[in-house]
Amino acid sequence: MPLEDNLQKIIIIDFGSQFTQLIARKIRELGIYCEIINHNKINKKYKIEKNVKGLVLSGGPLNVYQSNKVKLNKNILLSKIPVLGICFGHQIISKEMGGKVKQSKAREFGLATVEKVNNSILTKNFFVNNKNNVWMSHADEVTKLPKNFKVIAKTNNSKLCIIESTKDKLYGIQFHPEVTHTNKGKIILKNFVFDICKIKKNWSPKYQKTNLIKEVKKKVGNSRVICALSGGVDSSVVAKLLANAIGKNLTCIFVNTGLLRKDEEKQVVNTFKKKFKINLIYVDAENQFLSKLKNVSDPEKKRKIIGSLFIKIFEKYAKKIKNVKFLAQGTLYPDLIESKSVTGSQTSKIKSHHNVGGLPKKMNLKLLEPLKYLFKDEVRKLGLELNLNKDIISRHPFPGPGLAIRIPGVITREKIKILKEADYYFIKALKDEKLYNRIWQAYAALLPVKTVGVMGDNRTYEYLCLLRAITSEDGMTADFFEFKKPFMQFVSNQIVNNIRGINRVVYDITSKPPSTIELE
Repeated sequence: MPLEDNLQKIIIIDFGSQFTQLIARKIRELGIYCEIINHNKINKKYKIEKNVKGLVLSGGPLNVYQSNKVKLNKNILLSKIPVLGICFGHQIISKEMGGKVKQSKAREFGLATVEKVNNSILTKNFFVNNKNNVWMSHADEVTKLPKNFKVIAKTNNSKLCIIESTKDKLYGIQFHPEVTHTNKGKIILKNFVFDICKIKKNWSPKYQKTNLIKEVKKKVGNSRVICALSGGVDSSVVAKLLANAIGKNLTCIFVNTGLLRKDEEKQVVNTFKKKFKINLIYVDAENQFLSKLKNVSDPEKKRKIIGSLFIKIFEKYAKKIKNVKFLAQGTLYPDLIESKSVTGSQTSKIKSHHNVGGLPKKMNLKLLEPLKYLFKDEVRKLGLELNLNKDIISRHPFPGPGLAIRIPGVITREKIKILKEADYYFIKALKDEKLYNRIWQAYAALLPVKTVGVMGDNRTYEYLCLLRAITSEDGMTADFFEFKKPFMQFVSNQIVNNIRGINRVVYDITSKPPSTIELE
């Protein structure tokens, strides 16, 4: 869905860095709109739009002499629009403007100390006693300054670590200011955006709400829209946004698979049907899903069964609604970015949520994706602007197949009931101790293992419950959360003492990689 044509923005040219999305998120956190464009789209005919006030060249796995793989229109660097090159971007600016880049004698990976050489607007308030700790990740380095450039800072292994040409409005830094390991890295981006690009704040939840509602009305008109509501953050925000925009022309379909968290279906119905008065079709399909999943233990078969049955049920109820032209989805900006190859493939396949995958083709509906320019943290803030409950907005990610992939092996009603209770006690304890919002994702799983225990004078033979809690920036990498012993003892006691069927609790202390966040 297009934004206002005159919205001032920063463009990030992506050369395949694992940190590119972080750059975009950091700039947006400053209140400035920015977009990411694959470097292969910057061809000889590329023209910079009038509302583009600055460019950022990302890092990447290539080197500047792989000319068959690296594409950058040099006219961009001569346009007098401010350009900030980060790592590889720093090197490509140097090379294109007549400097030299060579393989480093000593590679720099990890923390390094950068030392101030000259003053610069870019580094205002960045140094502490003329030094700072930054995060490096490079094997090449700039060895000769281009014409009209001067050095701003250096490290032991990178003498031209920060360079600039104020005449050409070109700035290069060898380290990564976007990662948390770089001390005061956000100040570099702040100085570039506000003091060099001279752009004013224009990106806020209030702006997003107003603009998106206007665009939805323009695109949908008087047509009807259906939305698959799961109760998760993305679909909840989509539903409330559309309700504000088109009112009764929206119908949400909520399918209870029987694999949701404890009382989740009640919360969804109470919030969207009773509180917000949104047209909501509630489908209790628990028996259908559990019947199809009977005696199925293979995780991929579970996913396929759940996905295909969901589509079948969704289609059945969607067909009962007349004059529907649009299907709303909670596609986010990372979904669009990740669907494009950094090697330059021009094809773009939007990643679909398993619950609605294939629906548009079968049902001949147009896709409506109002959140496709937003990151997850922006969606949460937009949800608050739309007056959604904090319990919904702050909810941890939940897999499409639900509890099915947190019960390895065969699924039964008894196991689901036990797991719902265990997960409830774990999450409740996290919230009570103000730990929930410090964790990216937490859950309980029921392992297909029974162990011997002693309760009172009696022998027990019951299931083993696994707890998982991880911290992460985006779910791509993750580390386990370190709880204090008293908390773990309390949660273990709560689960074992209150739930018949569990007599042992373990905590997963594996990072991602090598493991994944979910078990299946």
